[in-house]
Amino acid sequence: MPRILGVDLPKEKPVEISLTYLYGIGRISARRVIALANVDPKKRAHQLSDEEVSRLSQAIQANYKVEGDLRRDVAGNIKRLMDIGSYRGSRHKKGLPVRGQQTRTNARSRKGPRPRVGVRKRARPVGAPTA
Repeated sequence: MPRILGVDLPKEKPVEISLTYLYGIGRISARRVIALANVDPKKRAHQLSDEEVSRLSQAIQANYKVEGDLRRDVAGNIKRLMDIGSYRGSRHKKGLPVRGQQTRTNARSRKGPRPRVGVRKRARPVGAPTA
């Protein structure tokens, strides 16, 4: 199983798809990296030699910000928005959709599960044995 920048790539998938498992690399970027590294795009990840893996890794490091660095930048950008008190920052703080989506219905993935209001545990039936 090839390992690039601390991420294990799935071995049975084509190289282009496997590279998308890196945070910050999509299909287009993966194609560019493969072309830069002179790797056959039809190969599967487990067929890559150590030299090809190192060329891919070097091409990614030279041209893209990925994994930890990118995550840190994104988190820093969100923190900056919250610190300056922008509208987008306030939406991030409240855990609501940031890009103008409606919240009256939907938005459950951002808001979490619905709060259960007025739902209680059922009382024990009369005459039921106690444990």
